[in-house]
Amino acid sequence: MAKPHTIVIGGGIVGVCSALWLMREGRSVTLIDKGQPGMGASFGNGCILASCSMVPVTAPGLAFNGPKMLLDPNFPLFLRWAYLPKLAPWLMRYMGNANDADTRRIAKGLAPIVSDSLEQHRMLTRGTVAEKWVQESNYSFVYKNRAAFNKDSYTWQLRREAGFEPELIEGKAVQEAEPILNRDISLLAVMKNHGFIHNPLSYIADLVSLLNDMGGKFIQTEVKDFDLSGGRVSAVDTGQGRMACDNVVLATGVWSKPLMKKLGISVPLEAERGYHVLYKSPNITPNNPMMVSAGKFVATSMDQGLRCAGIVEFGGLKDGKSKGPLKLMRKLVKETFPELRSESEQDWLGFRPAPADSLPLIGEIGDTGVFAAFGHHHIGLTAGPKTGRMIADIMTGKRSNHNLAPYEPKRFA
Repeated sequence: MAKPHTIVIGGGIVGVCSALWLMREGRSVTLIDKGQPGMGASFGNGCILASCSMVPVTAPGLAFNGPKMLLDPNFPLFLRWAYLPKLAPWLMRYMGNANDADTRRIAKGLAPIVSDSLEQHRMLTRGTVAEKWVQESNYSFVYKNRAAFNKDSYTWQLRREAGFEPELIEGKAVQEAEPILNRDISLLAVMKNHGFIHNPLSYIADLVSLLNDMGGKFIQTEVKDFDLSGGRVSAVDTGQGRMACDNVVLATGVWSKPLMKKLGISVPLEAERGYHVLYKSPNITPNNPMMVSAGKFVATSMDQGLRCAGIVEFGGLKDGKSKGPLKLMRKLVKETFPELRSESEQDWLGFRPAPADSLPLIGEIGDTGVFAAFGHHHIGLTAGPKTGRMIADIMTGKRSNHNLAPYEPKRFA
């Protein structure tokens, strides 16, 4: 009997992980992407396996403070104002979650897919060519002082309730732990048992090579539609013609939205425009990945140099890089790491998939045979292997230990 054939649409971390776990469950898998695997949002992330990142941006107070943040030229939040009319419906739903009850609900939904990230990446790669890219480390949150740390008490309380207790380093011990930091910085909240990926693009390239070695295949083309003529998917229409399948995994990040419309579902999903600056051949680097809380950016020493990633901008998918976010990023980096020098700099813009409720869509879309695996916002790299494993379990009828209701793909229908 022929193995069931699954087409996985999307060559980012979530799609590749889904493809690998499905192969390990005995499926025949074809991975499809219109570009090179790993060149979307998966390329430019902060490299961090952020297991404690289960508190959404929409914490209480955001609705009140958001407008002030947008008008502050030194706050890392930007909006292309001409895009506001199109953004407004999504923004209203997004801000509607900025309260205690919804923040706790969302955090409870995110925790299971991020909290064991390092272990999930190790299980995905153990004994393979991709294993070398996974590195265990601490993950430090940088604060100017104790008062600044205390302002984040709500977020830290939710992390503690999820089992994440930071070790605090204060005073001169901060620069002893991380000499790269400005001397004015006097507190680190250090999380143990985290990790990072030395090079996300090379990591995904090795995972795709592993998929090929296992008998799967990758095809570079664009998926345009689904054949649902019999009530369930039987093929996908691509730039290279129609390709038959038994089921489909939709893991194309923010580009999943138009394909969901083909299934009759409008998902409130926006592109969050994220930036990074890569400092090549830097003279100094942090000992561990860090989140600079005042600037809302992460700094990770990777094999290409020092990557500083963050900044939030809303403005759609069409326009190129904005000058303001990159100018602010460089200013914040200089203030935080005043002694940093590099041979050259390279900047990047990518598009994070942001659902209105900050929760990814994971599971079958009705009875169509199409399975959603997208909408991971800031946690794609962190949650990729766990999501892929969950998709494989759902598709092969394995009983899940997790409550899947928060990720229901039709919850917006």
